[in-house]
Amino acid sequence: MSKVTIYTKDGCPYCAAAKQHYTEQGIPFEEVNIHQTPEAKKTILELTKGEAIVPVIVDDGKVTVGFGGG
Repeated sequence: MSKVTIYTKDGCPYCAAAKQHYTEQGIPFEEVNIHQTPEAKKTILELTKGEAIVPVIVDDGKVTVGFGGG
């Protein structure tokens, strides 16, 4: 099974929707909250080529920015 990491921030409805989707699909994921993990903001900026947007979903190396229109 692939490794999934979801970068989130507090109060983000798209982050909540992404987490709910993966939970409902029975796909385990690691959540990294950029407010609780300061170095994660640098990571998402690298993954998104400079866009400060969440959620950022990394699924087995594939990067998806946003979720459900986010």
